[in-house]
Amino acid sequence: MANLIYNISAIIALAAIVISFIRLIKGPSVTDRIVAMDAMTIIAISLIVFLAYFSNRIIYLDVAIVYGLISFIGVIAVSRYLERGF
Repeated sequence: MANLIYNISAIIALAAIVISFIRLIKGPSVTDRIVAMDAMTIIAISLIVFLAYFSNRIIYLDVAIVYGLISFIGVIAVSRYLERGF
């Protein structure tokens, strides 16, 4: 039963990535595209954690943490650039 729930949540996460990708392409403004990219990275981090759980490898959690930190720094840098420049 737990595997069914995990599979359903992975499918929902993949659908959310597809929806975010559509917003990334069609976004009317740059800020919409940034938010869509940030949402895609958050969903990708959750998929990496799913992968860590299913493969029983703890090293993937470290990858997810580093990916989250890089994503956070990237969003802060881009938003600061859009706000007033470097």
